[in-house]
Amino acid sequence: MSENKITTVNFSVDIKKYPSIKDLPEEYQLLLDEAYDAQSKAYAPYSNFKVGASLLLENGDVFKGNNQENAAYPSGLCAERVAFFAYGASGISSEVKAVAIVAGSEAFTLEGILSPCGGCRQVLAEYECKQNKPIELILKSDSDEVYVIPSVADTLPFAFQCEFLKKE
Repeated sequence: MSENKITTVNFSVDIKKYPSIKDLPEEYQLLLDEAYDAQSKAYAPYSNFKVGASLLLENGDVFKGNNQENAAYPSGLCAERVAFFAYGASGISSEVKAVAIVAGSEAFTLEGILSPCGGCRQVLAEYECKQNKPIELILKSDSDEVYVIPSVADTLPFAFQCEFLKKE
C-alpha cells in the first residue's frame, strides 16, 4: 500500500476596503447610487430585506436589478440575477466592468458585508467566463465601509466553469 501525502491548498484574495463611499473612484460612487435606486424599488414584502444591484458596462451604460420575492418562495429572484439577465437579454456587446450590490432592511441593521448568494455567484461567474475578463464586485451594507473584490472568481474558487462544457 502506498503512502498518500495530503497537502493543503490555500486561497488568498486581495480585497480593497474603503472607509466610505466618498473614498471610492467617482464612477463607483455613481454605480452605488444606481444600486441604491434599484434597491428602493425592490419587491420584498415577505422578508423586508431589499437588495439592489447595478452593472457598469465598459461603454458607460448601467443595468439595474433588485430582488423580486414571490409567495411561492423559490419563484423569486435575487437582484444580481435580475440585473445580469436584463443585461444578457439586451444584446448589448459591451462587457461588464463592475457590479455594485447594496442590501438592507428597515426591520434590522445588517452587520458586516453581504456578498452574493451561491446561485448568484455562479451566474456572475458565467458572465465573467463568457467575457473572459474579470468583473469587480463593489459591496456595501449598513456600515460606512465599502469592499471591492477584483473578480467574481475570487468569491467562488471552485465555480462550475463554462470551459468545462466546451468541446474541442
